[in-house]
Amino acid sequence: MKASKGLGKVSELALRQRRQGLVKLLPPAGEVLRGSLVERFVTCGNPSCKCARGERHGPMWYLTVTLGPGRTTGGIISADLVDQVRRWIENYQRLKADLERISEINRELLRREQNALRARKRKGA
Repeated sequence: MKASKGLGKVSELALRQRRQGLVKLLPPAGEVLRGSLVERFVTCGNPSCKCARGERHGPMWYLTVTLGPGRTTGGIISADLVDQVRRWIENYQRLKADLERISEINRELLRREQNALRARKRKGA
């Protein structure tokens, strides 16, 4: 197993402290949302409406979530909830990035444990 992105030179204590610091900063799991918030201005199709003259209705907010290749879902988000939805999406992105950093640290710690185990086995054999 190769050392993770420059973590090979960091002490084990520093890695464990860094991991603990990241864990403390994780957003609350109940306040995460995967998806994208999209602002749209729409036309209704009524020829006598202002949108027929170029003044579109909106903004309207949509939440879109990709379920898999070629499959998306979503719906309209009321203006009152836009800030909350935006915050939850940001929390999801932060959680995802922080979990990746924690995983990198854990891979490095595991690599070191495996190397130490191999060294002890060689020494004892």
